[in-house]
Amino acid sequence: MSPDLPLTVQSDRTILAEVHTEGFAEARNFLPLFAELEKSPEHIHTYRITSLSIWNAAAAGLTAEKILDFLEAQSRYPIPGNVRGDIEENIRRFGLLRLERIDGILMLTSSDKALLDRIRKAAALKKYFEKSPLEHGLQVIELLRGDVKQALIRIGYPVEDLAGYTAGAELAFSLRDVSERTGDSFGLRSYQEEAASIFHAGGTEKGGSGVVVLPCGAGKTIVGIGCLLKLQTQCLILTTNTIAVRQWRDELLDKTSLTEDQVGEYTGENKKIAPVTVSTYQMITYRRRKSGEFTHFSLFGARDWGLVIYDEVHLLPAPVFRVTAEIQARRRLGLTATLVREDEREDEVFSLIGPKKYDVPWKILEQQGWIADAHCVEVRLPLVPAAMFEYMSSGSRDQFRIASENPDKLPVVERLVKNHSEDRVLIIGQYLDQLDHLAEALGAPVITGRTPNKERAELYSRFRGGDLNLLIVSKVGNFAVDLPDANVAIQVSGTFGSRQEEAQRLGRILRPKSDRRQAVFYSVVTRDSREEHFANNRQLFLTEQGYTYEIRDVSET
Repeated sequence: MSPDLPLTVQSDRTILAEVHTEGFAEARNFLPLFAELEKSPEHIHTYRITSLSIWNAAAAGLTAEKILDFLEAQSRYPIPGNVRGDIEENIRRFGLLRLERIDGILMLTSSDKALLDRIRKAAALKKYFEKSPLEHGLQVIELLRGDVKQALIRIGYPVEDLAGYTAGAELAFSLRDVSERTGDSFGLRSYQEEAASIFHAGGTEKGGSGVVVLPCGAGKTIVGIGCLLKLQTQCLILTTNTIAVRQWRDELLDKTSLTEDQVGEYTGENKKIAPVTVSTYQMITYRRRKSGEFTHFSLFGARDWGLVIYDEVHLLPAPVFRVTAEIQARRRLGLTATLVREDEREDEVFSLIGPKKYDVPWKILEQQGWIADAHCVEVRLPLVPAAMFEYMSSGSRDQFRIASENPDKLPVVERLVKNHSEDRVLIIGQYLDQLDHLAEALGAPVITGRTPNKERAELYSRFRGGDLNLLIVSKVGNFAVDLPDANVAIQVSGTFGSRQEEAQRLGRILRPKSDRRQAVFYSVVTRDSREEHFANNRQLFLTEQGYTYEIRDVSET
C-alpha cells in the first residue's frame, strides 16, 4: 500500500484516479487504452473496465500482463482478484474464436472444442452455420460472416476475423513529394505511417479491418490515404456531408498522383462513380419513403472495391451497419476521434468494421507539436430572470433549450469576441434563431444546414485566407471542416451532452498554428440548469483527452 500512487482499483471494476498525485498524468495517458472514463470532477476521475474495452486493448496489442503490471505499479492498494480474473479472461477470449478459410471454406474455429460444441448446439445460433461435421470447426454461411460475429459478441465472445479479403480491382498510384496546392513538401508523419502500417499488417489476414482513433486535426484523412496507398486498390469512402466529400477529394488530388477522372463524388449534386468514390452517409441511407428500399445501397457493389473507408465511424447510421454486415469480404477502415457512440452500439463497430487498431492520446500529439496546445474554459452565467418562470414550468427537453438560448449569452459572446479581436474565431451553436441573433449583433456571416454548398465553400475559403476572422456555424460545422488557422471556438449551445460533438468542436481549433498560438475553447453555459448538467457530461471527453477544464463566472470574462 502506497498513498502516493494515483490509482485505486475496486472490485466493481472501477478505477479511481486521483488528480493531484505525482503519477496522475502518466496514468491518465495509459488508462484509456483499456478502460472507459465515466466521470471527471475536480479531484478524482472514475474509469470502468468493460469487456469491450479489454477486447479493444487486446486487438491493439495490449496483453493482460502489461495491463496488470501497469495497475500494480500505479495502484495504492492490491488489485482485487475478480478484476484480475476479468482482465485475464477477456484478454483470453479475444482470438479464442476465429473465422478462417480452410480449403476455401469459411469456418469458425477455436482451440476450445467444448466451446465450439456449445455454439453448434445453441438453437439461436444454428441459422449461421451449414450442417457439417465438427472436424475443423463450424462451417459459416458465407453471406452471414458479419451476422455471426454480431451474434457471438453479444454473448461475450468476440471473433477474430482471419478469413481474408478480396483484393479488389487494382489501382496504381503514388504519393506526391510536394503539395500541388501549396508547394510545400509532403509526407506521412511518423504516427500516420505507423497507423497505416498496423492496419495493413503487411497484407496478412491480421490486417484489413479495424478502427484508427486520432484527434481532429491529426490528419485522419492522410491515414486513410496511407492505407489506400499500401493496398493499391479501388476504394469507396463514406463521410458525413458534401463539404467533407470535397475535402477528401481535394486531399486525394493534392497529395497523390490520382487524376480528376479517378476520384469521383457521389452526392445529390454529382453522381460520378470512379476508382475512388467519395459519398455521404446521408446519400447511402436515402429512400423515397420510410418503408422503401435504400436507393443508393447499390453503390457498395458498383465496383470491385478493395477498401471501404468509414470517416467519423462513430456516426455510422444503423442502415449502414446492415449493409456492412453483408460486405465482410472487403477491407474496412474506420476513422474517428472517439469510439463513444451515443446509441451505445460500439460492439457493432467492433464486430462489423473491426476492433481498435491504433490510438494516440491527444496530449501526446500536442506535446510533439502535431496538434495545437488547447485551453478549455466554461463560462457560467445565470438564466435571464424573464425566462425563469417558463423554465420552471417546462419539461426537461424544453428546459435545456431555454437555458441554451439564454439571451444573456449575447453580451458574454460579444466580450469574448472583443477580447480575441486579433484571433480567428468560430462561434458554434445548435439553435438557428440564436445563431441568427448573434450574426446580426456581431455583423458576422452564419453557416447553417440551409446555406448552399457554394456559399459555404466561399465563406470557409475567406476564413482560411484571412479575409474573414469571425464565422458563426451551426452543427454543420462539427464535422470535417478544414479551418487550420482557427484558434478560438466559442460554443453557445450543443446537443444534450454529446462527447462526440465535443470532440468535433474542439477539433476545429486543434490544427497546429504557424505562429504556435494557443487554442482556446469556450463553452458558455447557463448555471444551475439542464444545460449545466449536460455540460458536465461533455466535460468527460475533454478530461479523458487530458485537457484541464477551467470554470469561470461570467463576471470574470
